[in-house]
Amino acid sequence: MKQKREKNRMKAMVLSSGGVDSTTCLGMAVEKYGKENVISLSISYGQKHEKEILAAREVAAFYGVEHLELDLMKIFAYSDSSLLKHSLEEITEESYAEQLEKRDGKPVTTYVPFRNGLFLSSAASIALSKECGVIYYGAHADDAAGNAYPDCSEEFQKAMDEAIYLGSGKQLRVEAPFVGLTKAEVVKKGLEIKVPYELTWSFYEGGEKPCGVCGTCRDRAEAFRKNGVEDPGLKE
Repeated sequence: MKQKREKNRMKAMVLSSGGVDSTTCLGMAVEKYGKENVISLSISYGQKHEKEILAAREVAAFYGVEHLELDLMKIFAYSDSSLLKHSLEEITEESYAEQLEKRDGKPVTTYVPFRNGLFLSSAASIALSKECGVIYYGAHADDAAGNAYPDCSEEFQKAMDEAIYLGSGKQLRVEAPFVGLTKAEVVKKGLEIKVPYELTWSFYEGGEKPCGVCGTCRDRAEAFRKNGVEDPGLKE
């Protein structure tokens, strides 16, 4: 009976950027489904550097899961998001809250139009082909706050889940386990299950070390500070 249950265990695909949130998702998925039933998917979209993809590979190797990569760069060729290598915009050295005060309700400049929608849609096709029953992605409440990243909101997650569930013939769901949590709460969960944060990369540009002043660097630093620990990714 036990062997039969193991054979029928659900498989999960995790969208992995190599950052804190997606790596915590991956750790949770491995804990729940077992590494043999988890697939890590990283997506290139024309970002300024490859360090996050390299980090995602290292994280997948750490957990011993299958790792896939997909290139969607051409889809984002028309976007002027400051995250993209073809953009003339500089990445703003301000917190998300400071940026939103000047944006008149628009997302922050590092928002890539409908990126998570495209990621999830592409992942759905691959996940179905790989016989997965669920896709995890690491959206959390801090990213959705103030419309900074609208494709990280709970409303968006529910809509994509419903669309993918129906479009897959009710075979595939989308879960965002942190959609109601702050980044500090995500880190708290990750520390509990010993996520290898020393392997992760969050800085939106390349280089040897994170800048420490852009929105994502500040967000990450604050999350670890609130948990009373030093960010393992900053240790020499």
